[in-house]
Amino acid sequence: MLSRRIAAARPLTRALQPAVSRITLTQIRHITQADIEDPGMRQFRDPYGDWWDKQERRNYGEPVHEDNDILGMFSTEQDRHFTPGWGAVLLGTFVASVLGLCAIVLPYYPDKPAVPRTFPGVG
Repeated sequence: MLSRRIAAARPLTRALQPAVSRITLTQIRHITQADIEDPGMRQFRDPYGDWWDKQERRNYGEPVHEDNDILGMFSTEQDRHFTPGWGAVLLGTFVASVLGLCAIVLPYYPDKPAVPRTFPGVG
């Protein structure tokens, strides 16, 4: 690299300057759908509206988002049914119910037959 600078016969001040890195523009991919800021996300549109395409909830001539394959109706959607705290309560209630049922059934579960079998001639 240095030999090329000397062979090019550039001025000394320019030859000794460090090479300036050029800014490269790259496409930024979002990892999750929650990171994407799109006010017209189709998952939040009225499902009973008069749409031209009822499945994708869009009208004729409406521009398609560049990430339509990610933002389509069958992609992972934001779960707005309940908060994470309420989900933990529901999960804890389920686990407690299953363990409670096991604790109730355990004393009544027959481990052996009610009357042991007897055989003639044996002790």
